[in-house]
Amino acid sequence: MNSNSSVKIYGLIGYPLGHSLSPVMHNAVFKELNIPGKYELFEKSPQDLEYFLQSLEKNNIYGLNVTVPYKEKVLAIVNLDDESFYLREIKAVNTIVRDKGSLKGFNTDIPGFSKHLKENFDPLGKRVAILGAGGASRAVNYVLAKEGAKEIVIYDIDKEKCESIKQMVKELSTELDISIAQSIEALDIRNKDLLINATPVGLKNDDPCLVKEDMLHKDIFVYDLIYNPPETKLLSLAKERGAKYSNGLGMLIYQAALSFIHFTGTSASLDSIISIMRKALR
Repeated sequence: MNSNSSVKIYGLIGYPLGHSLSPVMHNAVFKELNIPGKYELFEKSPQDLEYFLQSLEKNNIYGLNVTVPYKEKVLAIVNLDDESFYLREIKAVNTIVRDKGSLKGFNTDIPGFSKHLKENFDPLGKRVAILGAGGASRAVNYVLAKEGAKEIVIYDIDKEKCESIKQMVKELSTELDISIAQSIEALDIRNKDLLINATPVGLKNDDPCLVKEDMLHKDIFVYDLIYNPPETKLLSLAKERGAKYSNGLGMLIYQAALSFIHFTGTSASLDSIISIMRKALR
């Protein structure tokens, strides 16, 4: 590899940042493809966010993935080209690339979630309950609207965020019936085909399970965007109830591989990057 000065820095920005698998995946690809790059974690508090983003060039940082709670906040500071115009609808960015003095925004959560969900479950004509209305939930709702889900009911304590998602979905699909539940009970999970957890609840050992045991049935598919721990309390419950389920690791790998291509412009195929990332995670 070239001398240190030519090594481009990339990373993940969020607050707080727990244990992340992103450096393991990205650094494995840099090494395997012999690209002089390094992926780091940048835990930045809200008051430090703006200064950090203004200092990217000074710190030799060429690209960032964005996680909680900044996916919506960074939209205001990135440039959107015509190709990424849909980001104005979704109002959430998870990938930033520094290019000729400007910051370009992308959302690889959308294709990442779409690809992984469809390997496990076809949302066409299905009824969905969603926990959470943050940036990740926006990507999830976007995909479900595009893939022809029949009904979405969403719950979050922040009703303003729920309303914003509802508006976005209504603009994307006139067929889809979307409503906001006032409680988790009101999601009516017992009569849904798919339950998605798009909240950070489940990341910590002492987090409660948001869903009661009798809400799940064996014909529901339970998808938790959390991938660490690999089996949250929600997924353990799904397993007990005989339901099919998945964590968000597949989505993480797909969105990471797509981000890597945005970062580096590599001509390596998406499949080969995914394969290197999967190997690194073993």
